[in-house]
Amino acid sequence: MDAENIDIDHVARLAALRLDGDERLGVERDLRRIIALVDEMQAVDTKGVEPLAHPLDATQRLRADEATERVDRERYQAGAPDARDGLYLVPSVLSE
Repeated sequence: MDAENIDIDHVARLAALRLDGDERLGVERDLRRIIALVDEMQAVDTKGVEPLAHPLDATQRLRADEATERVDRERYQAGAPDARDGLYLVPSVLSE
């Protein structure tokens, strides 16, 4: 993107922003700096560099993915108005 041809009024309209004179100048200055940084980053040679999932070489300490509790369906459905074969029975809400 060309930092010289930024249409701040158009950007402000797209973002639904109302900018006064000083804010407009600040936004323009910030956008130029952002675009310059992106251009600088795009100029870096990344051939042969593997993408990273995380910048630090760390491992997550996660517990094993094992079921630790048993679902007692009969106990949970005991308070339901109507249940049969492990399913909750509810009134029909659709009519023909």
